[in-house]
Amino acid sequence: MGDFKAHTKSLLFSDTRRTCRTHSSFPSTACPSPEGQQEDGVRKDFSSRLATGPTFQHFLRSASVPQEKLLSPEVEDPPPYLTVDELLGRQRKVYLETYGCQMNVNDTEIAWSILQKNGYLRTNNLQEADVILLITCSIREKAEQTIWNRLHQLKVLKTKRLRSRVPLRIGILGCMAERLKEEILKREKMVDILAGPDAYRDLPRLLAVAESGQQAANVLLSLDETYADVMPVQTSLNATSAFVSIMRGCDNMCSYCIVPFTRGRERSRPVASILEEVRKLSEQGLKEVTLLGQNVNSFRDNSEVHFNSAAVSTNLSRGFSANYKIKQGGLRFAHLLDQVSRIDPEMRIRFTSPHPKDFPDEVLQLIHERDNICKQIHLPAQSGSSRVLDAMRRGYSREAYVELIHHIRESIPGVSLSSDFIAGFCGETEEDHLQTVSLLQEVQYNMGFLFAYSMRQKTRAYHRLKDDVPEEVKLRRLEELITVFREEATKANKTSVGCTQLVLVEGVSKRSATDLCGRNDGNLKVIFPDVEMEDVTNSGVRVRAQPGDYVLVKITSASSQTLKGHVLCRTTLKDSSTYC
Repeated sequence: MGDFKAHTKSLLFSDTRRTCRTHSSFPSTACPSPEGQQEDGVRKDFSSRLATGPTFQHFLRSASVPQEKLLSPEVEDPPPYLTVDELLGRQRKVYLETYGCQMNVNDTEIAWSILQKNGYLRTNNLQEADVILLITCSIREKAEQTIWNRLHQLKVLKTKRLRSRVPLRIGILGCMAERLKEEILKREKMVDILAGPDAYRDLPRLLAVAESGQQAANVLLSLDETYADVMPVQTSLNATSAFVSIMRGCDNMCSYCIVPFTRGRERSRPVASILEEVRKLSEQGLKEVTLLGQNVNSFRDNSEVHFNSAAVSTNLSRGFSANYKIKQGGLRFAHLLDQVSRIDPEMRIRFTSPHPKDFPDEVLQLIHERDNICKQIHLPAQSGSSRVLDAMRRGYSREAYVELIHHIRESIPGVSLSSDFIAGFCGETEEDHLQTVSLLQEVQYNMGFLFAYSMRQKTRAYHRLKDDVPEEVKLRRLEELITVFREEATKANKTSVGCTQLVLVEGVSKRSATDLCGRNDGNLKVIFPDVEMEDVTNSGVRVRAQPGDYVLVKITSASSQTLKGHVLCRTTLKDSSTYC
């Protein structure tokens, strides 16, 4: 029934001025005049359209056929209003533009994988594109405004399109499509398709419907879609790292957060499909994988019955609570992390974004023991005030968070920490703000992501709290947090000066063609000269580092965001433990 639901959603967002004509479920017919239409003519017209429409048997067949098969070039039973050929891209060129978080980067690769298999071509030239797809973010108002501005620019491109070329189609994908739906289609008539985060399999059908000149949308959220069987196609050439989505959605329902409403409830991919994807990336020569999820460390694979029967309990961090009923059984994050890290000892493993409540000791112990699991943890605090944390529904106090910080540092010596903070949340007082400042000073994060609060519709805060901190106060507090963060991060990063660190080379530095850049175990950017060096794996040979190489760099200086040093040699992850 997936196609039927998606099609009815297309109908829902069609132009109301065309109500006497559907989105191509049936052959187009002339709109009858109410005055001149005879009753038998109406009956005849209805009968002819009914005869050519989908039958009950069609929906029975659709219910038993996996949705992805309907969208492949080998489709045997396409929707009755489309032919197999209409679902194919016929070498039309697609231009993809990604905004927002790492999940959106991964979503771009998933969307492109689906379109590529359906005969579309990829282009990096906007002018030659036949289809332009924007993968969007809704986490803050500024992110959405960026897309509105971009649509105004694309409107000019679409208007000037030569009639000799196929019509240019523009689509909005991801969280903004899910959140704003009707507003986008009503406000921007030049948008042809909308696809929510769980509707990328439907892109070929949506684009086929759009070819008839109709707007098409599928923004249905799913309780089970994880794209487990879709192998993402890397969209960046010469990449040394990749994102692997292990779960989608979020159940935490923090009062400020739009994610549960744009990406739905939590559901995890089967462990087997994740391991298969990581193996393929290893075979392709990639040296780093980041496991992705909105709440990545609450991963729980219950795809097999015997997984659920296992006596596996949920162990939360000490002093933390959940906003939902604790789930039992299933294969947990510690199991997945263990299995992923065993695939390739020379491949670094990272994960983001976790919730502080889901750090049981077995996860921390595993990070400490495995050389290829990076000693870097993102630990979003959001605020340093227990009162504000309670209003945010974060499930912990400042005291519990600080205790977890100490426990992590004891369990993983030398760990690098990063965090998220929101300035000016509902009801935040000056005292609350100063408590956040003091938390930054106490913890000394190596990296941070700080933003002014932006109220989102549908969230609990929108319905129950008041956005009462003036914008100028939010911005002033944000600037103060950024200043303190940079001061403390500089202090934390300067402890690396004089140390030798393992760096995964990414490429030429953006600021100097004579320097290379890469990232250390803590995910900090490291800059070093592009010079010849010894290769410890091939004695007596001198080489220049290439993207994907591991090199040892002695750190000579540090700032709040970057380390600099001189390169010592090319090595392997395994051999580097002798020097670091």
